Amino acid sequence: MVPAGSRTSPRLGRADSSSNARPIRVLLVDDSLVARTVLARLLEGRPEFEIAGAAPTADQAIFFLASNNIDIVVLDVEMPGKDGLTALPEILEASHGARVLIVSSAAEIGASATVRALTLGAADTLLKPTAGHFAGEFSHKFVDALLRIGHAPMERAPVVGAPKTARQPATPPPIVALRPSKTGKISCLAIGASTGGLHALSAFLRRLSPDFTAPMLITQHLPPPFMPYFAAQLRDIARRPCAVAADGSPLVPGEMLVAPGEGHIRLARSGGRVVVRIDPAPAPTRCMPSVDPMFESVADIFGAEGVGVVLTGMGRDGTLGAQEMVRAGAEILAQDSATSVVWGMPGSVAQAGLASVVMSPEDLARHVCSRAGVRPCS
Repeated sequence: MVPAGSRTSPRLGRADSSSNARPIRVLLVDDSLVARTVLARLLEGRPEFEIAGAAPTADQAIFFLASNNIDIVVLDVEMPGKDGLTALPEILEASHGARVLIVSSAAEIGASATVRALTLGAADTLLKPTAGHFAGEFSHKFVDALLRIGHAPMERAPVVGAPKTARQPATPPPIVALRPSKTGKISCLAIGASTGGLHALSAFLRRLSPDFTAPMLITQHLPPPFMPYFAAQLRDIARRPCAVAADGSPLVPGEMLVAPGEGHIRLARSGGRVVVRIDPAPAPTRCMPSVDPMFESVADIFGAEGVGVVLTGMGRDGTLGAQEMVRAGAEILAQDSATSVVWGMPGSVAQAGLASVVMSPEDLARHVCSRAGVRPCS
């Protein structure tokens, strides 16, 4: 283990003393000394970052996190002893709210390990390049990912003995106002999410009662190759049918449909039933798939009997659609800042005064169950 302050540990990218900005503290966890060294060098000279430590095993990383505040843990998957996926829940618990970026040769697009990492709580994943290819495109992606998840609002318990240079939790902007909660039948539940969404969805679905039988639509920002694995993962978590939506897929009580990576979910009536129409046209937010078209269609078809849920994610996707749902009398629920990896999408909805409830994913599920008159899972 190489702790911060060791003579052999680089103290990289310190913020200028005249700036109020604090560096993002990074812990590198990889069994390869070469990988740890190269990843550290990619951050050299950047005032946004500080390498707080480096560990060759997951157990050493967990020990280090017990007494140090870290903003981001860069974690490999394939390591001797306890692998990264096995250790991920312990690392999240020990880190008191740090984000985890998986950088591994196992993190290919569409790989089951990637989807599992995101479901377990990783904020993002990157495919580790082969030796000699860390510069260039990977370098840009690595830095961009660290900046994106490192600047998210953080809520975490203090760590005894943590360095005074540790980044403090950010205070989210105040919510304009909450709308009155709705009552009555739920005919369709639509959920939108992005960065950190798989973990939030997992928490939400685990609390949702099997007695809740309204059809469910899910839009998660993921590339097309991920979607079959994503749907399979949700099916196992929720213990209810789940499939990638196709044009003409009917909405069935108790079943979940996931937006495909190459199109948005829209709805239409056909022969007395509601079916999916896949829309490949660019959305205003440029997200593919986008939450807005899904919410707009739920407003059109189900009106006040629709419920929209906005979970963690960067940007404003879902806000325009939430406006349409509210106009139609539907209810909008948003994840809170404390449990979001990025409080962009839910924060946008909440600050626009569109949300009736702002809570953790588990509590949002309990609210849905309460409105539906069923007991949530414990």
